[in-house]
Amino acid sequence: MRKTVFLYTKEYQRFDYGPSHPLRISRLALAYELIGAFGLLDLPNTCFIEAQRASDADVLSFHSREYLDALKEANTGKDLLYGPFFGIGPGDNPAFEGLLDWSLLVAGASLQAASLVDGGEADIAFNIAGGLHHALASRASGFCYINDAVVAIMSLLKKGRRVVYIDIDAHHGDGVQEAFYRTDRVLTISIHETGTMLFPGTGFENETGEGRGEGYSVNVPMPPYSDDELFLYAFRETVPALIERFRPDVVFTQLGVDSFRSDPLAHLNYTVNGFCEAVKMIKELAPKWVALGGGGYDIPNVAKAWTLAWAIMNGVELPDAIPPDFLARNADAGFPDGRLRSEGYSIEGERKERMREEVERVVAFVKEKVIAKMVH
Repeated sequence: MRKTVFLYTKEYQRFDYGPSHPLRISRLALAYELIGAFGLLDLPNTCFIEAQRASDADVLSFHSREYLDALKEANTGKDLLYGPFFGIGPGDNPAFEGLLDWSLLVAGASLQAASLVDGGEADIAFNIAGGLHHALASRASGFCYINDAVVAIMSLLKKGRRVVYIDIDAHHGDGVQEAFYRTDRVLTISIHETGTMLFPGTGFENETGEGRGEGYSVNVPMPPYSDDELFLYAFRETVPALIERFRPDVVFTQLGVDSFRSDPLAHLNYTVNGFCEAVKMIKELAPKWVALGGGGYDIPNVAKAWTLAWAIMNGVELPDAIPPDFLARNADAGFPDGRLRSEGYSIEGERKERMREEVERVVAFVKEKVIAKMVH
């Protein structure tokens, strides 16, 4: 049985993006509590580790000194006169009290996960707070201030490791792609809603890398309203072959669940069923695995999906009924049927055929332009 580590801290709940912001940090506490309610933190093969802050030096492996200094000023919660220059201000990336403290804890947990997996203390490590994939070297973006995935991957590159990064969030993993767009030591794969419809407006199939990185950036933009069947087709036709050819030492995943039907910030129709199938495939493919959270703005969905993902990582088949004591404590959290899983969903008819043709076209492009040219 594979050794697993779950990274978390109750310190996360000290922070808040603001009452009207869609990213509710409370979703992490709900997921952590549901995971605990199923006894998944007491398994003989698993270990719980308290998240620790990343250092300035860790952050500066990717982010600029000027940007870090701006985050330190914004940590007071006061808007900066020059904040918009760094993407900080009213809207997606507000200046809130503890902004940098929160970001350093998230990045620190991802660094710990990478270190534990690389050092052999664990085969799989899960940081549900991580996956803040939009942050750029000198700019906050898409609710993300420090790009924990990039910082953690950088720590492994310093040790000579080869890394595959797989992103199944509804939104393109643009910050991670940009960080590694010109290197052949990291293969980035993002399966997301097309940028013609959704922030950040990037991630088209012809974004394949530059210089030494040519052919090491893979994007599968999905048509809006795509369902589990189309998602899993895109995943199966690209990800296994890419991992086989690249032969990574470590696989990172961003397991955002804003791709689900009920999520308010995207237009995809995935369900927890397709999500779990992808997680199972990743477990089979990854020699070592650092799993990060990501998007998800229907809070009960976040808790249920990441609980199921953690169960898969540990080889545990969970019952469908959510424990009654958890439901009683969280009666107002939105679990009306008390079930962990949901019904499947698929689109039929002419629209589905048009969507299928588009996904097949993109997959064929990836196979011809990337997979076929990748050296074993």
